[in-house]
This record gives sequence, structure tokens and C-alpha cells, in this order.
Amino acid sequence: MKATELKAKSAEELQTELLSLTKAQFGLRMQVATQQMTNTSEIRKVRRTIARIKTVLTQKEAQK
Repeated sequence: MKATELKAKSAEELQTELLSLTKAQFGLRMQVATQQMTNTSEIRKVRRTIARIKTVLTQKEAQK
């Protein structure tokens, strides 16, 4: 997800997206631990999207 898409969302939407991505990240880590994961690049994508969401949330908080 791009930062421009994230900036258009409200803080509540970003929080729910962050929660779902955090759960997805946990699931991906479990797949790696049990050697079930074939596409390891998904972990990197999810981690970076989480960082983008946190950055946008911080920016929105600073604007208040």
C-alpha cells in the first residue's frame, strides 16, 4: 500500500489496518518457524507497510 493511499484514510481506519497487518505478520512468522512459507518476500512487504502506517499516524498526530 502506498503512502498516498494511507494519507487519505482516517486515523481509525489506519489503526484497524495496523491491527490486521500485525496479526498477518504474526501468522507469517509462524509459517517461517514451521517451515511452511514459500514466499518469504511477504514478510518484508508486511513489515514495510506497518512502518508506513505508523509513520502516517505519527504525521497525523503532529498536525493536531
